[in-house]
Amino acid sequence: MPKRRQLRGFDLKHLTDVEFLIGVDEAGRGALAGPVSAGAVLVTKEFLAGNWVATNARRLNDSKQLTATERDTLWLDFEALMAERQIHVEIGMADVAEIEQFNILGATKLAMRRALEGIYPPDAFERKEAPDLFASDDEVAAFRPQVSAKILVDGLQLKNFPYPHTNVIRGDTRSLCIAMASVVAKVSRDREMERLGREFPGYGFAHHKGYGTDEHREAILSIGRCRYHRTTFLRKLMAGRVDPGQMDFLS
Repeated sequence: MPKRRQLRGFDLKHLTDVEFLIGVDEAGRGALAGPVSAGAVLVTKEFLAGNWVATNARRLNDSKQLTATERDTLWLDFEALMAERQIHVEIGMADVAEIEQFNILGATKLAMRRALEGIYPPDAFERKEAPDLFASDDEVAAFRPQVSAKILVDGLQLKNFPYPHTNVIRGDTRSLCIAMASVVAKVSRDREMERLGREFPGYGFAHHKGYGTDEHREAILSIGRCRYHRTTFLRKLMAGRVDPGQMDFLS
């Protein structure tokens, strides 16, 4: 695994020809219940050269390997950095109905798009011709130059995605802005699952965050599913371990 100081170096290499770098990551893709979430974090050369990164970059890691307390502490740091306008953070989510409609990959892309739209719309990355001398005042006022930014997405290349991007395999261990986005996605989704746990006690959502733990599986067999469970996921998981007659609760 790369040392933490290399995360900053990786991002700086991608900032040589642009002003902004945006890291994107998801959380919850493999869960049995709840939404899939995405975090998008915009950073600059100035931020990467600043005190917070020099002091704290080593704390960043794949959010799944951090404790909840460590993630929450980083979240507080991110809020302070946002208030100081050092970074820009956005969150996107796709709910269970959208996961069922578009499948988990389509829903993940939807969540990522929603997070990115909070920073820039897709057309901000399109190359545009500046108004010429004969342009009207309205055309001049409406003109927006192509944004000087690059997007790094954790994982494989996304097909049919409205934003130009560079995929980074195991990006949360290579890129600082992706590692930050990983924390954002995980914390935001964890808080949503804690809320769902209060709405539907008995499943242990606050503990396992919707993943397929033994506790979660036994609760489903005992009390059935709720509307936040992913039916397709449940069928695949449970088909091999329960009697056909016990599958009725998935209907």
